[in-house]
Amino acid sequence: MIKVLFVCLGNICRSPLAEAIFKNKVKLNNKSETVDADSCGTASYHVGEDPDARSIELADENSIEIDHLGRQLNIRDFFDFDHILAMDSANLSEILAVKPSGATARIQLIRDFDSDPETGEVPDPYYGGKKGFQNVFNILNRSIDGFASEINLW
Repeated sequence: MIKVLFVCLGNICRSPLAEAIFKNKVKLNNKSETVDADSCGTASYHVGEDPDARSIELADENSIEIDHLGRQLNIRDFFDFDHILAMDSANLSEILAVKPSGATARIQLIRDFDSDPETGEVPDPYYGGKKGFQNVFNILNRSIDGFASEINLW
C-alpha cells in the first residue's frame, strides 16, 4: 500500500482539498486497494473541525467528496506514510524541523510535481475568495497528476 500525506498549516483549506482530489483520482484509476491518503496541518488550530466551507463547495462543484476532520502532524506520520507533501516552504520547514531520526517518509513540496513552469508554493486561500480557492484547486489538480506520474501510480 502506498500512503500519501498532504500537509498545510491548519488542515482546513489546501491539504484536505488535496487529499480529496487525490482520493478521487485513486478511485477513478481503480487503485483504492493499493493507494491511500490523508491530510493534516503543522498547527493545531483546527483539530477536529470540518474543512473550510469554500473547499467543500469547490469539491462538490467538481463531484469530489471531502470526508475529513482536521488533525495535526504527528511523529507516527513519518513512519506510516511513504510520501509527505507540503503545500509551501513554511510548512515544509516545520515538517523537517520535527522529522524524527530514522523517518522513512519522502518529504517534498507538492508543487515539485506541477507541470506549470511557474513552480513555487500552493498559496493559502483562507483570507481570499472563491477565485483563490479555484486557483488552489487547479494547482493541486496539476501537481497531483504530476506526482502520480512521477511515482508511476497510473
